[in-house]
Parts: sequence; C-alpha cells; structure tokens
Amino acid sequence: MNDIANEHIAIDLNNPDYYFNRELSLLQFNLRVLEQAMDENHPLMERLNFLLIFSSNMDEFFEIRVAGLKNKLETGTGQPGPDGMLPAELLKQISAITHEAVDRQYHILNNILLPALREEGVDFLRREDWTEAQAEWVKKYFREQIYPVLTPIALDPSHPFPRLVNKSLNFIVPLDGKDAFGRSTGLAIVPAPRSLPRLIRIPDEISGDGDDNFVFLSSMIHAHVSDLFPGMKATGCYQFRVTRNADLEVDEEAEDLALALKGQLLSRRYGDEVRLEVADNCPRHLMHYLLEQFELSEDDLYEVNGPVNLARMFTSVNRPRLHYPPFTPKVHPTVKKSESIFDAIDQEDLLLHHPFQSFQPVISLLAEAARDPKVLAIKQTLYRTGTKSEILDHLETAARNGKEVTAIVELRARFDEESNIEGARRLQEAGAIVVYGVVGYKTHAKMLLVVRRDGEGIKRYVHLGTGNYHTKTTKLYTDYGLMTADKAVGQDVHKIFQELTGMGKAARLKQLKHSPFTLHPSLIEWIEFETAEAQAGRPARIIAKFNSLTEEKIIQALYRASQAGVDVDLIVRGICCLKPGIPGISDTIRVRSIVGRFLEHTRIYHFHHGGEDLLYCSSADWMDRNLFNRVETCFPINDPALKAQMLEEGLHYYLRDNTRAWLLQADGTYLRAQPAEGEDVFIAQQCLLDTLG
Repeated sequence: MNDIANEHIAIDLNNPDYYFNRELSLLQFNLRVLEQAMDENHPLMERLNFLLIFSSNMDEFFEIRVAGLKNKLETGTGQPGPDGMLPAELLKQISAITHEAVDRQYHILNNILLPALREEGVDFLRREDWTEAQAEWVKKYFREQIYPVLTPIALDPSHPFPRLVNKSLNFIVPLDGKDAFGRSTGLAIVPAPRSLPRLIRIPDEISGDGDDNFVFLSSMIHAHVSDLFPGMKATGCYQFRVTRNADLEVDEEAEDLALALKGQLLSRRYGDEVRLEVADNCPRHLMHYLLEQFELSEDDLYEVNGPVNLARMFTSVNRPRLHYPPFTPKVHPTVKKSESIFDAIDQEDLLLHHPFQSFQPVISLLAEAARDPKVLAIKQTLYRTGTKSEILDHLETAARNGKEVTAIVELRARFDEESNIEGARRLQEAGAIVVYGVVGYKTHAKMLLVVRRDGEGIKRYVHLGTGNYHTKTTKLYTDYGLMTADKAVGQDVHKIFQELTGMGKAARLKQLKHSPFTLHPSLIEWIEFETAEAQAGRPARIIAKFNSLTEEKIIQALYRASQAGVDVDLIVRGICCLKPGIPGISDTIRVRSIVGRFLEHTRIYHFHHGGEDLLYCSSADWMDRNLFNRVETCFPINDPALKAQMLEEGLHYYLRDNTRAWLLQADGTYLRAQPAEGEDVFIAQQCLLDTLG
C-alpha cells in the first residue's frame, strides 16, 4: 500500500489537467439552476422562478467574473490559474457556453413554461393577444402611469448617445418625419425608469375570464411609442440592455471607508460595458450601431426572444398548487418550553438547522439581551442584514438602554454595501460602537456574543453560524447555527472580537479555528492525518459540505489523500476546481452538488480522525479568499448527540439524495442522480422538512 501511495505522490500535482477552471465551474452551477426549470417535480411557478434566478445569477456572473476577465485582458495582467487557462481563451469558452444557455433559457420560457402557465390560467399577454377591452385599459394605463415619466432622447449632435445605467431597460426607436424644430435624426433612445414595474397585472374586471393576466411594460411602450414623438412615426421599437462592470474598487487606506465606499456606489451604475442584450427582431444595422456605442464585439451580443430583463419578472399568483406548499419552521423544543432564551442555552447547547428550524431563538437572544438588566455588552458581526432588520432594531434598543453594543459591520459585502452603510449609520446614532473590520480583510464570520452578569462573575452566551444575520435568507438558505454558553467557546469568540476592534498578535484559541490564521493549516493537518491513517491501513474518511472549492493546496492535499486510499465525499454546491475520478489521482473522491427548493449554504467539515469524528461548522468555503483574505470562524460540534444529529441530517442525508443531486464527472460534466431500480426517491431537503419543519 505504502509503495503504491509513494509512487502516486511522485506525480506532479501541478499539472493543469488535474483542475477545472473556476469560472467554467461556476457556469456549470448556473446551468444546473437553469435545468430546474425543466424539472416537473417542482411546481410550475417555482420552475419559472428558477429560470429567473438563472438570469439574476448570470447578471452577476457578467458584472463580476466576465468584467474581471476583460479587465485582465485589456491590462495584460491575467495570470493563468491552476488550470492553465488565460483570459482570452476563457472568454471565448464563456461566450460559447452562455450563448447556448441563453438560447435554451428563452426556449424553455416561450415553448414550455408560458404555454403551461397559460393552461393554468396565468397568462403573460402579447400585444397581438389583447382583447379590445384590454387594449383600451393598456392605453389608459400608459397615458396615466407611464407616459409622464418617460424621457425620450433623440440622437443628434446636441443629443449624443446617452450614458445608460447598468442593466436598465431601454428601447432603440427608428423614426420617420420631422419634429417641431424641423429635425429628422431618424433615431431615438427611450430609457424605462426603474420606478416603473416591469410586469403589470390587468384588473379582473377588465379581463373578465378569471385568469391572472399580466402585460409587460415593454409591450405597453411598444404599443404606444409613437405617442412620445408627436407628428413623427416610430417604424420600430426594440428592447436592449447593457450589463456593466459592477465590482467596486475602494481605497483601503481611505480615512473614512464608509464615505469612500458610498462615493463608489454610483460608479457601479456606469462601469465598463461587458454584455449587450437585444430583442432578436431588432435589425442588424441597429444591433451593430449599439455594439459600436458600447465598444463591444459580436461575442458580447445576446439576441433574445423575449424580455431582456427577465430577472425583473418575479411575480406571484394566488394559486397554491403552482407554488411550493407553505411551511412554518419549528422552534427548537428546548427554547419552546423555556421562559427565557438564557435558560434554554444554560440547559444545553442548541443546534439550529435553518430554514427547517426557526431563526427566532437568535432574534430572541438579542431581544432579551437588549432589555435584560443583567446584560452588560453585546458584540456582533454583520455581513448582510437587510435594511428592515429586527437584528438592527434590537441592537439599537440595547444601545439606547445603556448596553455596550459593538457591531463589526462589513461595508464591502457585495451588492449589500448601501444597506450596510445605512445599518451602520443607524447603530452609530443609537450610541453603538461601529467598526468596519480590518483593512484588507473582509469580516465574513458570523458571531454574536452576549456578556451577562452571573452571580459575582460574568457569563458569555454565543451564537455562531454558517449564514448571515438576515431574517429573509434564513427562510431561503440552508444554514446551521450553534447557541452555547460553553466557557472555552465564549472566551475564543471574545478574543476574536478583540482582534477585530483592537490591535495585537493573532489570538491563541482553544476551540475555534479562524482565518486568516489557523483555519487553512488546520484543514491541511486534518487531511494529512487521514492520509497517514490510510497509509497505515486504518479507516480514513472525509466528508465535507460547502459552497465552493478552489484553494490549490487543499485540492492537492485531497489528491494525496485519495492516492493513499482515503474515502472522500465532497458536497459542493457551486464551484469545484478539483477533478474527481482521475485514475491514480482522485479515484476515491466523489463530488456531488445539491440544487433544490432552498439554496444550500451550510459549511460542514467531518474527519474520521482515528475514530474521534472531528466535526466542524464554518462560515468559510474552501477558497483562497475565505482562507487567506477574510476573517472567518470554524467551530466544533462537541456534544455527542448534536454531532450524531449533524452527521446524519447535515451530511448523510445529502449523500443519500438520489433526486436533487448532480454528480460531477472527470470531464467536468454533471449527471443528474436517479433512484436505482426499486429504490425509493430520497430528497434531503424534503426529508428535513418532514422531520424538522
């Protein structure tokens, strides 16, 4: 066994053939999301929502990933990753994959979902399908609600092509005739303000058929665009949308990070252009005109058969069978029977599995702490909270009640910068101490610490989580949270907060591992321990669940573990740069991705460790950014009963899933898992809903 292992270890693990490209792997995840729109096991409106989530995901992919690659190409700064691909080659591959995916998306929308919804009485009406009454209602709605806020822009020397906002809906309109000033420019742009809804429901009394009838804003503007140009004739009206670079570059040395970041938010709306979407009935010469204006190439052009802004198409109809059945997360039984959340935590460690179990105990901890005279201090990290947040409300109350409230607010949480700035302002006005974390490192850890008098001394109550303190996402994402009064854990969390607010050497922790200091070396150490166990002929096992795997040294450690015979199962929702099933390299590694009703977000690491069964939860994925450029926490599950519960529900359920799982192949494709002949369907999320929800 040892000779074979040593022979394999001599293989060059830096070979680019052993790695998937990060961006292409992320694209594969988005394609798995798109495929949910074809899954008839999902209710029909939920299938539509998956199609729209794909649009939203692709928007961000272009705004951040494609924009970054284009920038590297233009500046000549692109270095190949472990897979060896350079930006130019990668952009070509991305263009080919995304064009095919977008064509498939609109095929699914037009030929499968919309006809199926029409049969269910949910109709997205085209202009040619309007009844006379509907057309009259649209005309009235246009005159009263749309026309007053539109600003048509004629294109001539005094009206150059406008600078259009990122992802805004716009129309290019060719014109015949002359205006009041005798001008005949022949072309105009009509931006659709974001204040206007993209989808308008026609009142029941107008339709009169009992159906849910919707009209696109774009259809209304198409029908009445000539009204915007009195005395002239619009000979066409074609939707288009430009996507821009939305990544922010903030000077980390700025004296006021919040002020510097706020100044950069506007630039996100007008960053460099990276993609142009145009209605496929638009004449080619107008498409080329738009490409010239945005300095884009044919590879950046996406001709679409339908609305260019599908992400704004989210809607709901009161037809229960078209949606997932509602459920109410259950409150943890110990919390339910306790008068105080502090009493509940004193009794035992509480393990919360969201969204199947309620997030309410975390809210209750803050609510009680805010008014409890025994509470001296509250400290919390805030990565994403939302503007309407009970978390912020209770922290404000606590500060106004004289508690020492410290909030570590991460202003640079992508696309939540504005709400986080507002949250920080609210807390500062209430008297809380607000810190923006550490320069150069995003604070991504999820920690809440309550310091309370306990007789003559003090006691620390802690919540540690894998997900954000955002009550909306706790109902949509799968996450774990641990509530404990364990003394060692409380001391470790206290030390990490001291690191974040003060200065000094890295804290020496007893229970927790944390980035950017001890987490990465600990992961390597644990993997290497399993490798040594396998080489010695003893049982060796790794099961890990997280969102992404990109870090090269961890991948190589896993390859060495596989060469030694370690049994490895990875449950990776999104990006995975490791290639499973390579002969002599990764024979014993299996990778699966779960895509279902809820977004998989838990990070769980399990190592057999000679029978000790190390089990950790974390805020960190196995990515370079999480392990080296962020503040992350990784906390153990020590209680034997909770450990057994998490192993079963958090990992083994997902390894048994034979319906929502996608199995990664050595060539980079994913195969949908299917129940074997005679095998019962097993869906991890549904099983958790049935047992916990």
